[in-house]
Amino acid sequence: MPAARSIAALVLLLLAGSALAAEPDSSCYFYHGRDYGSEANIHPLQCILNSSFGIMQIANRSNVLADVDYANGYHVLMDNLAHPIRAIEAEGWGNFARKELLPFSTGLSDARYWPNYTQHLIGGGMTYRMMREWYRLHGYRHERAWAAGTIFFYHYCNEIVECAWLEGTTTDPIADLYIFDPLSCLLFESDRVSRFFGQTLNMMDWSYQPAYDLGRGTLENNGQNFAFRWAPSSWERWSFFYYFGAHGEGGLSYRRADGLNVSVGMGFKTNELLDLGPGTLGANLAFTGGVFLDREGSLMASLLVAATKDYAVRLNLYPGMVKVGPLSPSFFMAVDRDERVVAGLNIGWPRWQPMGLAASF
Repeated sequence: MPAARSIAALVLLLLAGSALAAEPDSSCYFYHGRDYGSEANIHPLQCILNSSFGIMQIANRSNVLADVDYANGYHVLMDNLAHPIRAIEAEGWGNFARKELLPFSTGLSDARYWPNYTQHLIGGGMTYRMMREWYRLHGYRHERAWAAGTIFFYHYCNEIVECAWLEGTTTDPIADLYIFDPLSCLLFESDRVSRFFGQTLNMMDWSYQPAYDLGRGTLENNGQNFAFRWAPSSWERWSFFYYFGAHGEGGLSYRRADGLNVSVGMGFKTNELLDLGPGTLGANLAFTGGVFLDREGSLMASLLVAATKDYAVRLNLYPGMVKVGPLSPSFFMAVDRDERVVAGLNIGWPRWQPMGLAASF
């Protein structure tokens, strides 16, 4: 019951904060209803798939859906949410503030605040506003409530999956669900904030295209990703570029005369999670780089290489890149953690499915 009250309080905070905000304008900052590229894939269910199971794309986490100990994850999560003070005291208030809240520590084992700010506060807030726009353009009433419910549900599922391999106390879901996730929705209720990220920084959702391998029971090619593109006023065709999720690649983007943008980035991604003690995870990093092709911010194709154990090479072709009669399928191909070639296809008919089918060779 204490855990249930905690969850109910969080939902009420999200909805109450949204209801108190000023009535927004009808501008679309992150979703425009385009039927091509990554924007054609945007849907609440695909958002939930990409976000809830994001940790499974890391090499030392199984991507077999049946391997996840959902019951353990649920009990660990709810126990820590119901007793947040106990969990924080076990780690120490100073450590909790330094590792989860204050963006000053530089060590990989201490900088747990980094995904809190990038993926939960900024990425989660952008996704909340994008979902509001999706629900509005698809004729749903009460767009705030629908968007807040979608965001909360995938954050909640994400924490269950992340806690599935843990035991005892952990402060990570406390920082996420009680602090950064509610703040993200309240932050992006602001039209000024949404306009800054959507129009000045040109923030885009460039998530992967999940597919299910029936033969192995694995979820392939899933993960939520974002991109920024910003240019000084004196630059006509070139822009600074940053692409991130469970990784981060920075580089440059060039706008061609035909309206397509070509971006190149290099950086690092999480290769493996490290067990640093009860309820505490760290990470080691590996080099990664990629080439991206988009039209009006909607990703058409991407080719990623990484010195990791999950996908060494990954190609994604989004709807609109290839057409077969009336169909516009999406496709991916990768070399996976077992050095197999894995490929996935979503035929795009009916117009949308939450995930495609994959097979490995």
